[in-house]
Amino acid sequence: MTFMPLDRYAAQIIAQTGKLTDQIKGADLAVPVPTCPGWSLGDLLRHVGGAHRWAEEVVRTRATGPVSDDQVNDVSGDDRADTAALADWLGEGAALLAGSLLEAGPGARVWTVAPDGTPVFWARRMMHESALHRADAAVAVGGTYTLEREVAVDGLHEWRGFTALPQAYPSPEAVRALLGPGRTIRVEVSDGGPDADASWLVDLTGDAPVARDADGPDRTAEPAAVTVRGSAAALLLLMYERQDVLDGHGAVEYTGDRELFAQWRQAVTHWLRKS
Repeated sequence: MTFMPLDRYAAQIIAQTGKLTDQIKGADLAVPVPTCPGWSLGDLLRHVGGAHRWAEEVVRTRATGPVSDDQVNDVSGDDRADTAALADWLGEGAALLAGSLLEAGPGARVWTVAPDGTPVFWARRMMHESALHRADAAVAVGGTYTLEREVAVDGLHEWRGFTALPQAYPSPEAVRALLGPGRTIRVEVSDGGPDADASWLVDLTGDAPVARDADGPDRTAEPAAVTVRGSAAALLLLMYERQDVLDGHGAVEYTGDRELFAQWRQAVTHWLRKS
């Protein structure tokens, strides 16, 4: 399920990339990025630009199978280069991607790295790729970071979908280690009104992890072994292990078995750490 039309995702790719390039004006590309160990700011920016161009190639060519992601993973480059030139390159890549997405339209069939098979997958994924790596850049340059609630809520829904995929976990054994009686996790969005429908329950009591809506018009809030509560932006960054970079959104609160949440997040973020 997605929550924005294709054109909105495409516009957000450009907007989030613009905020990223504004963040790095005058910055030293050689500074380390604490949230991406081993990377410099230049490495981070080359990764983002490479991801945009990779997704653009998939969409533009209507690829039906995997496309080499070398340009995503090869982040080497000259960190003595002009920051403004790298920022321009980033902006160009975002615009190219947005254009190819709009030209393809939401119903085109393309290869995707997770179930979907349309340009909407890439539009959504690259919006969040841009927004989350903007947080990394903010940490590197000592800047501030905020994230629009609309984007954060969408990111939580995307995350929830990813946790249902077997490839999110390191092994079947790791999945089985999570399971057991009474092992449930409630993720509760604290900001917003009736549209704050990003809260969900992770049920680890059966044969496989299941994520479902925690609340509904016909039932009260389900109890859980641990509840994690915060703004949509704070929760999204918590899931991506960037919980210390937000400004102005408040802290995340835990009630119950905090270790259970930590164990689950460690397992389900395996796919983020794969090289």
